[in-house]
Amino acid sequence: MRRIPHLRWWIVGLICAGTIANYLARNSLGVLAPELKSVLHMTTQQYSYVVGAFQLAYTVMQPIAGMIVDRVGLRAGFALFGVAWSVANMLHAFAAGWLGLLFFRGLLGLAEAAAVPSGIKAIAEWFPARERSVAVGWFNAGTSLGALLAPPVVAIVSIWADWRIAFVVTGAIGLVWAAAWYRWYRSPGAHPAITDAERALIAEDRPVAPARRASAREILGTVRFWIIAVPRFLAEPAWQTFSFWIPLYLATERGMDLKQIALFAWLPFLAADLGGVLGGYLSPFLVRRFRMPLIASRVAGVALAAVLMIAPGCIGLAASPYMAIALFCVGGFAHQMISVLINTLSADVFTAEEVGAANGFIGQAGWIGGLLFSLLIGQLADRIGYAPLFGMLSVFDILGAAVLIVGLRHLRLPEPVK
Repeated sequence: MRRIPHLRWWIVGLICAGTIANYLARNSLGVLAPELKSVLHMTTQQYSYVVGAFQLAYTVMQPIAGMIVDRVGLRAGFALFGVAWSVANMLHAFAAGWLGLLFFRGLLGLAEAAAVPSGIKAIAEWFPARERSVAVGWFNAGTSLGALLAPPVVAIVSIWADWRIAFVVTGAIGLVWAAAWYRWYRSPGAHPAITDAERALIAEDRPVAPARRASAREILGTVRFWIIAVPRFLAEPAWQTFSFWIPLYLATERGMDLKQIALFAWLPFLAADLGGVLGGYLSPFLVRRFRMPLIASRVAGVALAAVLMIAPGCIGLAASPYMAIALFCVGGFAHQMISVLINTLSADVFTAEEVGAANGFIGQAGWIGGLLFSLLIGQLADRIGYAPLFGMLSVFDILGAAVLIVGLRHLRLPEPVK
């Protein structure tokens, strides 16, 4: 096979494509929520249970998926999970009521849980520490790009055919990606297209591999795990709210129909793409410009983004739906900065051999936060409105940044091989 210079960036592109397929399938439900509530005769509370089924399954499965991928390897493990989430999403077309939708949504959550741990593991394998935040930024752009594409793609297919075909189409895309991943992915040590120079670059700051893979109890017993997991718990409700509740909010409180939602609901995710990519570049910029230590530069970026998260907390004060969407855009930008830098921290402080499981547990903490907050929205949105709930998101992220700042002294890069 021909040697490809800078192959690691092509690997990031492949991971990003998988994340796009993952989030396109995931966000199909949110786009179709106003229609599904009518067709399947769902209340807002029942819709929150459907969302919660995905979140609960995803929450439980994330560390398990991370350990499976650590055990069987990225190539086969990520591809199998890609096939599973594609089929699960296509099965949504057979839902006859909200309980059927809840069941298929749970299956999707079980399968999609492997995406972020797998992506972070791949980046830990393929990138030296100084480049990881940039790589995570581009990989993480797939989450918001998939969410960005969902409103127009799902709306167009739904209007052209119906909501059932929309689930089939968004699921089938993942099957194509899974085949491409299995065909082209290899680890740096086994990839036939990597150059010797790039292999040496990747290996130059590779941390000492542990004599054995850390157990779940050992990972959960470390202070560094909780310093990262608590901010993730506090940050994730914002992204879950943007992914699953923006279309319903725009329909119920701002009076938008499906076509208007398709025109505007993708904008916060475009802003999120920019935030994710720029967040990745922010850390190396702070290191170069202000001589900040690598870990401290990640935490500084999270703190800056937490301040920006005040914007979506003010959505209740917006006089027009367009101002509300603009504030959502600031929130999407800020949240993805936080997401990129927190995920990068997990790749920084855990070795490549254990980061799949560690990031899975950190992701589980985040999804517990997202699940609890979605259930809270389901209980309160019809009674008190969305504005106080959006305000809570700003407080959560500021608290998360404070935890990272206080715990900064406990976060260290592993020792490199001498």
